[in-house]
Amino acid sequence: MRRTATPYLFLAPYLAVFAAFWAWPIIQSFLFSFQNTRVNPWRYQPAVNWGRLIGDAAFLGALRNTFLILAVQVPVMLILATGLALALNSSMLRARGIFRFAFFAPVVVGEVAYSAVFRLIFNGRFGAMNGFLGWLGLPTPDWLQQPWTATAVVMIAITWRWTGYNAIIILAGLQNIPRDLYEVAAVDGVPRWRQHLSITLPLLRPVLLFALVLSIIGTMQLFAEPWLITMGGPGNATDTLGTYLYRQGFQSMNFGYASTVAYAMALIAAVFSATQIILFGRQR
Repeated sequence: MRRTATPYLFLAPYLAVFAAFWAWPIIQSFLFSFQNTRVNPWRYQPAVNWGRLIGDAAFLGALRNTFLILAVQVPVMLILATGLALALNSSMLRARGIFRFAFFAPVVVGEVAYSAVFRLIFNGRFGAMNGFLGWLGLPTPDWLQQPWTATAVVMIAITWRWTGYNAIIILAGLQNIPRDLYEVAAVDGVPRWRQHLSITLPLLRPVLLFALVLSIIGTMQLFAEPWLITMGGPGNATDTLGTYLYRQGFQSMNFGYASTVAYAMALIAAVFSATQIILFGRQR
């Protein structure tokens, strides 16, 4: 029994911190979602929060904006990441270590710092982007004050930050593909583009699925970029589920409804991720 208890004694400090600062808040927020926190004292009224969720126009708008980012930005980012990983894996590329670090570096940059930089770059009056467009003689939109351009800025910022991260993940999958397959295909006269379609992409499917699931979960939790770059505006054009949750929990102090939104986000992310795994995770 002493030998059996020893590993748990070593784990006890971590388990205590995990229970106090991770497990208990998750359970507590789940209990909050069934309480009306607009009255004093709080009362157990599940229909107040979960019933409101279905007909809340602001929540549905944030959900729509999140789905738009998910449908447009995530596929573009993964395509760019795959192309970047192929380039970084090329034997013709010199100083590959430097390039790999350079494309991974945006993940290391703090969210506040790089969001401030993007806010300055796309400023409608003195931003570098409009200065460049004006030099080319092209229209100079007020990026952060128009719904579609503001959404585009948020997508560009997210793509800049996370493309290199996903490229490194995909690069690890590329390096696990046996080189013999490409050599045999080359001997048989298979063109390079056909090798990528018939060898690279099928064998990368588990890695691409992993990156896709991570991207779905990250998009459902998206908060920093829309909040720091556009503050959810103009209007509610870039309001995501993460920013809407923050408004409800820490501006309106409605912790019960904020907890309901949080669990709705988790449920939607789980459904999307499970669907992708079922559809694309089967091995032939």
